[in-house]
Amino acid sequence: MSNDLVKTEISVIGNNVRIIIINNEEYISLTDMARYANNDDPKIPIQTWMRSADVIEFLSLWERINNDSFKGRQIPTFEKDSGKHRFYMSPQKWIKETNAIGIISKSGNNGGTYAHSDIAFEFASWLSPEFKMYLITEFKRLKKNEAYQNNLKWHANRLLSKANYLVHTEAIKNYIIPKVSENQIRITYADEADVLNVALFGMTAKEWRDKHPNLKDDGNIRDYTDMIHLIILSNLENINANLISKGINQRERLIELNNIAINQLELFKNNKSIEELKDLDNKYLENK
Repeated sequence: MSNDLVKTEISVIGNNVRIIIINNEEYISLTDMARYANNDDPKIPIQTWMRSADVIEFLSLWERINNDSFKGRQIPTFEKDSGKHRFYMSPQKWIKETNAIGIISKSGNNGGTYAHSDIAFEFASWLSPEFKMYLITEFKRLKKNEAYQNNLKWHANRLLSKANYLVHTEAIKNYIIPKVSENQIRITYADEADVLNVALFGMTAKEWRDKHPNLKDDGNIRDYTDMIHLIILSNLENINANLISKGINQRERLIELNNIAINQLELFKNNKSIEELKDLDNKYLENK
């Protein structure tokens, strides 16, 4: 279970229900769902549900379809004994006896009983039709948002690549921002990050914080800048690393980085790809 990833949490009729990913498949917390029926001891609804012959049959069928390592020799006995009062079934027993993968039991953080979404929906039906309907609705909403964000990420990366491509293919002659001052050039900056800050923003991080005392104490100029400056900053970081590897001193690097920043700022001004990237960002915020 070391590769499990707690993905998210949805709310179903006031119940927070956790979801994790295992091998790209969603597993929903039966423990969280069971609190809808018994908040004090959610194990009871799960074990009661698993005593049914119909549930044993369904779980067996799911495993045969999805689990090549499923051990079903005990299933006839389970189905035969399911109607008897002495019959007992739990997630742990089911997993141990059948080598099941559709239901898992976790301990520690995010512990409890989880089941593949196919199985979780069946458990929801047993809990109540209303609970199942809301669970499916919230699950669909989650998947829709997930698909949208993945699509957004793909388009954003594509547009960012297009924007960065221009940096390497266009020559810019017009300079629209002032160069670093002679005083700034003479200063030796202890932090290489400030070399980039001066080259791009015209000030060190401390100078920026001093000019914005009302912002949070750990406020960073990079947290408050726009998308264009962040793109250029990323480019400058790579260029600066290359210049350092060539043994170029800080003074010369600052001048070179400032010239590059000026060129790129002009290049990105009113660039179509950047505008599309901004539109995507705004649409994402609207759909959050």
